Amino acid sequence: LTRVMITGFSIDWTTTSLFYCKFRLYFVNICAQTSSTCLCLAIIDQYFATSAHPRWQQWSNIKIAHRLVTLFIIIWVLCDIPFLVFYNQIYSTTTNKATCVSTSTIFTQYRIYFNTPVLGGFLPVCIASVFAIMAYLNVQRIAFRTVPLVRRELDKQLTSIVLIQIPCTIIATVPYVIINILTSNQNLMTNPVIWAQIQFASSMSLLLLYAGSCSLFYVCIFVSERFRRQLMFVLTKIVCHRWTEPNEVAPVQIAIEA
Repeated sequence: LTRVMITGFSIDWTTTSLFYCKFRLYFVNICAQTSSTCLCLAIIDQYFATSAHPRWQQWSNIKIAHRLVTLFIIIWVLCDIPFLVFYNQIYSTTTNKATCVSTSTIFTQYRIYFNTPVLGGFLPVCIASVFAIMAYLNVQRIAFRTVPLVRRELDKQLTSIVLIQIPCTIIATVPYVIINILTSNQNLMTNPVIWAQIQFASSMSLLLLYAGSCSLFYVCIFVSERFRRQLMFVLTKIVCHRWTEPNEVAPVQIAIEA
């Protein structure tokens, strides 16, 4: 919503509200890092679930998953507190307008060169890729184990979803990380043509980043036949039935007094 208001209507709430200036990036980073962490945890869980060793299979547990997700949410909430501390509104004497920027050079360098590219980009992609490949190798060895047919097919579908989701995540994340580093180069701002091209590339990378958030839904539709059947059932049997439910007329008996 904030991006739509800024780019579409030139209304920047971060320049009018100090709380929103501090809270916006803080909340965005928590959500982004929690999302990438959950993706990594889901792929690691798939690796444990397809493992041939019972000791590793015990780690594929819903209680452990809930505890890990809660733990990482707390970690990101605490780690992103510097966004609340160092982001402030700076008033320009030339434009008489306020801008929401970081007042700490060290924290700015940390955000540009470590927080966004490493914690939000390459590290979760590398972890997810490694465990996705290992889960795929586990699925390849399922044929040599006594596993029920239904469980075998479900593991294959989930692993296929994971393997396709990884390239989608890379395509959605890496361009934004690269453009984010380029926009921090002050020398590029001296050339208006190059700077305009970078701004255009930045807008496109943001679109890819936003599209990556919903890519898992389309990957599930493309890969999983069971998911497609469930989706069609929900759309045709539940949603459509609710809107096309016929009116029921019940007879009412009225006593007529003599």
